[in-house]
Amino acid sequence: MVTRTADEVTTAAAQVPDLPALDAAVAHCRACPGLVAWREQVAATKRAAFRDQTYWGRPVPGFGASDARIAVLGLAPAAHGGNRTGRVFTGDRSGDVLFAALHRAGLANQPTSVAADDGLRLIDTRVVAAVRCAPPANKPTPAERDTCAPWLHREFELLRASLRVVVALGAFAWAAWWPTSTRVYGRRPPTPRPAFGHGAHWSGGAGAPDLLGCYHVSQQNTFTGRLTPAMLDEVFAEAKRRAQGS
Repeated sequence: MVTRTADEVTTAAAQVPDLPALDAAVAHCRACPGLVAWREQVAATKRAAFRDQTYWGRPVPGFGASDARIAVLGLAPAAHGGNRTGRVFTGDRSGDVLFAALHRAGLANQPTSVAADDGLRLIDTRVVAAVRCAPPANKPTPAERDTCAPWLHREFELLRASLRVVVALGAFAWAAWWPTSTRVYGRRPPTPRPAFGHGAHWSGGAGAPDLLGCYHVSQQNTFTGRLTPAMLDEVFAEAKRRAQGS
């Protein structure tokens, strides 16, 4: 089913029975005209280095274990990364940093993520994005964020039985977690909401997962040294500790 309006997204998300069905439904969403136009323009014009490749050019589903205890929540697919390869954080420099760190933490079977068929497997972990289409300048509008939210909420509903920790990559993902926590777990954040920061922590309690903040694995952060491999390793070590209940 192709979803073309916010109401259709809400209805379709509520009806999917499992993660494979959710992933398929996400990939057929056309509810945000601006994002549809942008992702398809990028897929048609391409980057010179990828001119011989066929771009995915559609919304990008989550990726990883269906019984994950750790979820890594990002902003949105990259124009020439996930929008090209069809897998979140795959084929771009941010993904290079993220999956190398997951591999060091024992949460991925290999340190690279270059294509959807490259054999990558995540261990006890699922990677998702708050917005499923590549946005211009990596900045979705509030309306686009809200239209896409039912996909995110349903994904966490389907992970609810196993999930113990959410790692929010950046302030956008951190902010996206609060309505998700309220909708899926009935856990409203305190007032004022906890501020985002690298290493920030909020205890979900009452069956809700803990939330950890981590600077986004963007080139801006990694090239400048704002986010180092050691800092990432500390976050994922803490995520594993909390996921294991220790």
